[in-house]
Amino acid sequence: MGAQPRADVGVFGGSGFYRFLDDVTEVAIDTPYGAPSGPISIGTLGERTVAFLPRHGPGHEFPPHRVPYRANVWAMHALGVANVLGPCASGSLQPHVAPGSFVVPDQLVDRTWGRADTFFDDAGPVHHVAFADPYDADLRAVAIEACRAEGVSVHDGGTVVTIQGPRFSTRAESRWFGAQGWEVVNMTQHPEAVLCREAGLRYAAIALITDFDAGVEGSDAAAVTQEEVFAFFEANVETVRRVLFRALAAPLPVGRIDAGPGY
Repeated sequence: MGAQPRADVGVFGGSGFYRFLDDVTEVAIDTPYGAPSGPISIGTLGERTVAFLPRHGPGHEFPPHRVPYRANVWAMHALGVANVLGPCASGSLQPHVAPGSFVVPDQLVDRTWGRADTFFDDAGPVHHVAFADPYDADLRAVAIEACRAEGVSVHDGGTVVTIQGPRFSTRAESRWFGAQGWEVVNMTQHPEAVLCREAGLRYAAIALITDFDAGVEGSDAAAVTQEEVFAFFEANVETVRRVLFRALAAPLPVGRIDAGPGY
């Protein structure tokens, strides 16, 4: 059996983003948490080796509450990845965060339930991961600069609230989220972000705003539909690619962060 391949940086593709680099080698990785969402595509960008995995699967077969998050993150860790970028389709909760803009969040609120969201739920020493700042500041800075260099409208910081899905929010829920001052609503940031932290991987999300959520005041927003979200992301996927190419060509933070026992 050949040696395990290695990668420098990982990318989790979001809804509508199932392929990234063209010349890749697909690698199947077994994990203690079952199979990841699909084979990991490993390719090169300059002198950097990139591991890409669509979090919903190559055919979008995993709804957000069924994504095998632990297997996905464990696979990136096993490949030697230190930095992970997570582009994701998201809705706006504020009138000033317009569709077509990007948000690189710095805070997260979890409104999910029943998801396997830790590596430390088996027998062994108890470990409480520090999560006051869910996203790596240095990697966030790289993502923000990449957006700006590509001429993309980007919001530096913001809170993303992760809902359970697969349904979208009611208008009342959406109004409540916005009234808290939160900027972005999404279905996959938890537990992806916290699992990366537990595994010692630096993580930054890049949220493409696809729509105003249904309860945004003053937006006259219609009910959000899957078809519209997917179509908007597909129409803008090349912009997402350009931002990622720019970020991956930049100097990235060196080394992993402190993690829990065993990582």
